[in-house]
Amino acid sequence: MPRIHVCALSKIEDTVRATGARTLVTLINATTPVPTPLAIAPERHLFVGMSDIVEAVEGHILPSEAHVSRLIAFMRGWDRREPAIVHCYAGVSRSTAAAYISYCALKPEACEFETARLIREISPTATPNAKLVEIADALLARNGRMIEAVRAIGRGSDCFEGQPFALDVA
Repeated sequence: MPRIHVCALSKIEDTVRATGARTLVTLINATTPVPTPLAIAPERHLFVGMSDIVEAVEGHILPSEAHVSRLIAFMRGWDRREPAIVHCYAGVSRSTAAAYISYCALKPEACEFETARLIREISPTATPNAKLVEIADALLARNGRMIEAVRAIGRGSDCFEGQPFALDVA
């Protein structure tokens, strides 16, 4: 079954080994080096360099339409034969937003609110980055529903790293 696994930077290698994933999305600060695991072909690793912010802050990279467009195009190109992994530094904000965005892009019939509630149910720490979700909502023509759905689940519980989780994308 095709799944999108979400984890923190520190859990990439373990998640690749445990899941057999062959597609990796990294959403992390542009200067943070993230080597491609040996099990993943370099062309199946998307690196999106941005800060985990929702408003412009000097010295940081605000998520943009270009970032989200690259994510959506990359995930639409995922063949779904093996699992994919989406990660950020802590596995809490950018990665959970990217998993939510990817799910909505791959399943246009999916209800935004049910998908957000599912993420909250399987990940009490998930706090999808609101700026990424706002941009995706416009790109996917979801008319504000993705934004409202993420608002409805609220902030996840405090943590240093989120617990890894997976979304089935069958």
